[in-house]
Amino acid sequence: MGNHPINLALRFLLELCALAAVGSFGWLRFDSWLPKWGLTVVLPLLFMALWGTFAVPDDPSRGGGAPIPVPGAVRLGLELVLFGGASLALQANGHLRLAVVFAAVVAVHYAVSWDRIVWLLAR
Repeated sequence: MGNHPINLALRFLLELCALAAVGSFGWLRFDSWLPKWGLTVVLPLLFMALWGTFAVPDDPSRGGGAPIPVPGAVRLGLELVLFGGASLALQANGHLRLAVVFAAVVAVHYAVSWDRIVWLLAR
């Protein structure tokens, strides 16, 4: 079920929402243009770099590529930290309900992806 096209589309949408959340955090935290623009660009880029670089070899939900191979538990932890950080960014921006909804949708995604979690933890 974790590799079902609908679940993969949901995961992709969650990734995009997380990028928007961390980018908006950078934008709303500062008044000065340099940190405002810097964090608005750097935080999503950092998110994308971590997400795309550290992977489990042959992960079917990622197309199998792993620029820096890591154990499945590390990958799962990274995903949870990044999604959790996005939820915290929403909360810090004053969007508590949105943060809770985002975290709940992430939880549902992982509950539906139980087979992927088992696969990750076995690697």
